[in-house]
Parts: sequence; structure tokens; C-alpha cells
Amino acid sequence: MAFPSSLLFSLLCLFLYTSSSLAKTKSGPKQLVLPIYKDASTLQYLTQIKQRTPLVPVHLTIDLGGRSLWTDCEHGYISTSIQPGGCGTTQCRLAQASKECEPCQPTFPVGPGCTNSPTCWRFPQNTVTRSASGGELASDIITINSTDGKSRGDVVIVPQFLFFCGLTTIVDGLAKGVTGMAGLGRTKISFPVQLASALKLKRKFALCLSSSATSNGVVIFGEGPYNFPTNSNDSTFLTYTSLILNKVNTEVRVLRGEASAEYFIGVKSIRINNKPVKLNTTLLQINSSGYGGTKISTVNPYTVLETSIYNAVIKAFVSELKNVTRVPAVAPFGACFSSKNIGSTRVGPAVPTIDLVMEESGVFWRMFGANSMVRVTKNVMCLGFVDGGEATFITSIVIGGHQVEENLLTFDLDKSRLGFSSSLLLRQITCENYRVLAHA
Repeated sequence: MAFPSSLLFSLLCLFLYTSSSLAKTKSGPKQLVLPIYKDASTLQYLTQIKQRTPLVPVHLTIDLGGRSLWTDCEHGYISTSIQPGGCGTTQCRLAQASKECEPCQPTFPVGPGCTNSPTCWRFPQNTVTRSASGGELASDIITINSTDGKSRGDVVIVPQFLFFCGLTTIVDGLAKGVTGMAGLGRTKISFPVQLASALKLKRKFALCLSSSATSNGVVIFGEGPYNFPTNSNDSTFLTYTSLILNKVNTEVRVLRGEASAEYFIGVKSIRINNKPVKLNTTLLQINSSGYGGTKISTVNPYTVLETSIYNAVIKAFVSELKNVTRVPAVAPFGACFSSKNIGSTRVGPAVPTIDLVMEESGVFWRMFGANSMVRVTKNVMCLGFVDGGEATFITSIVIGGHQVEENLLTFDLDKSRLGFSSSLLLRQITCENYRVLAHA
């Protein structure tokens, strides 16, 4: 039977009204998720987003302390939705870009959105090679998956996501197929801050790096708890310490006039097998020039120590590692051992524990063998710490990727607080337990 046209019209109006109401009342995502892959050849941690119109996959190196997203715009960047940042705009001010805007020059990316009008630009940084180059501020569409903490959710479109167009040459040194870097640092246009602003999320994120090149880690943006599909959540095993702001940029000399975007923590001493290591503790403080202190890095594959700290740690570690033969060093490491007399535990090789003791009373970050040792051959293991040079070395302790693998780290930018789990292997959990969320 045919319905009268007036009834069809009324039903259509009711449907549209109901749909509109549902759209208005439906809450947005609480968390967003990106997979992280470990590249076996470079030991860089990689992710993939989709960007541009039409959408294309963009492979990026994760930089925990990076200031922003940047990507190569000279080579193959095609998009109908890209917009220039614009000189003197709010976006330009958020990016802390150059106060002296200039027209695009041949030395800058001549890509979509780059015109002869004054351009908002600054120096995107390749922190793997410690290089920088001029680049234009722009915005474009990106997409990212939401999650409810148990499964991967809908694809979320984020329009006008700010990034910098870099030169093709700045990509040198990144993993094969990578065309830029995803900065998670303490700026107004980093990944976690832009996503929080665009989607009304909490300015928090969790990072879990896999130790294997064949399984995924994950970064989750938004409010916790960050539940594992094993029904275990971070609230049961995280310890907290303060994040410290270094008021001096320590990465690229041309940017020394602004605060660092990196994550520093207050380490006051080091223990090995619960015994304090004798070292110059003044090196653990950040001085007025920005030198000293301890930061966490995902672009350094291993922890880097100022020379005097390195020598003290090596001496104490060797002293505590009983009945194990020391063998010739294998670069870049300085202390290597025969693995024949090193046992195995749930948390890796049975070697002395290393504690980073925080300024808060009773708070320490313990590293077990899985995070302290690196197997370089079938019969040789090395302490996975690297000598960073004399006291002129800018940051005294740079905690590298290997030392935080299979650890859950949470960064609360509003409370300026770091949560850390120590090795998840203690609880028979790995970062791969998030694979249901991080599957690309």
C-alpha cells in the first residue's frame, strides 16, 4: 500500500530530527590509538597515519620529545585540502614559528599551499640525525582510530591538523619508506595536544614500545585507564614522578632560545643491586644553560650517559655481576660479557638490577635484564648503555628506547606527571597485548 506524500514527509522530518539529536548527544571518543612498529635495521619506532585528500598512508618515525608533525612536501605531496599556516595567524603563533615571515624561496618546500605571499615557517627537526631545515607551516586532514580500551573503534577525521612541510633532504637517516616524524612533545602543536584540542580529549597519552620487530607497540591518546585486553589496567601497577620542564631547547642550536619540548624527570641517584653508585650528582640537575638532568628519548636506541656517570655505572655493574666472564667490547657498547654463565628469568637475563632513584621519597624506576642487556651474538651480551662524552655532553642521562621497551609509560601534560610500570614482563604482559587496538 502506498503512503501519502504528507506522511512520508513527516516521517522523513522525524528521522532527520532524531538523527540530529543523536549526533548532538553522542559523546566523542575518549581515546585514540596508533600502532608503533620497531624497524629492525635502524631501531627506530615507526607509526602510520593517513593524511591528505585523497587520503594516503604516511609513514613516520615516532619522536617522544618532538615539537610537531613534519613530513616531506617536496616529493609527491598532493592534496586538495592542504592549507598554508599563514603569516601572523593564530596557527603560526601556536607553532612558535618565526616572527619574520618570508615569501617561499627555492630553499623552502615548493609544495601545495606554498605561495609567494609571506609564509609562516620554522625549522622542523630530524632528531635522529640532529639536523634541521626551513619548512612551511600548513594544515591538512588526518585520520586516526578511536578505541574503547578493548577493541579498535571508528576512524576519526581530524581536519586542519597542523604540521610542517620539510625538505626531502631532511628525511635522510630515517627508516626506509619514512617521510617524516611524529612529535609527541610538550608544545601546543604536538600530536597529543592537537588531538586533545580538536576532539576535547584529556591532555594525556600512554606509550608502550614492543621489544620485537615482528609485533606492535602502541600509543594511546586521551584519558586513562589504559586497559590491556587481558583485563589488566595501569591503575594497578603504575608509579608516578614529576615531569620537569627544561627552559632551554637542547636539541638544535638555532632553537636554543625556547624551552625544550622533551620529557625530563628528576633522577637524584642510581643504584645497582640496591647499592648506590658513586657519581657527581650535580650532573643530575639541569643548570641555567639547560645542561644536565635526565630525559626520555625514543630516537636514541640505547641509554646514553655522560662519561663520568657511564664509567661509574660500568664499574659498579661489573663488580656486582659475579662469576661472569667479561669479553671484548662490541660497539657501541663498552661492557660485554659471555652469556654462558648468565641465567634467564621472566624479566630477561639474570643480572644486577639498575634503579633510577627519583627525587620523590621512595620512588624508583627499576630496570631488569630485559631492559639493561643487549644480546649481540649467540654467546655475548652487552650492557645496553652508551658513553655520551664528557661533561660538555648536554643531557647527562638520556633514557633510550631499549630501556623502556615492554614498559607502560603515561604522560599527563596537565599535571606534569609521568607514570611508569617497570617491566610488564613481571606480570606476564607485553605491549603486544594491545595488538587488538594497534592492528593497522
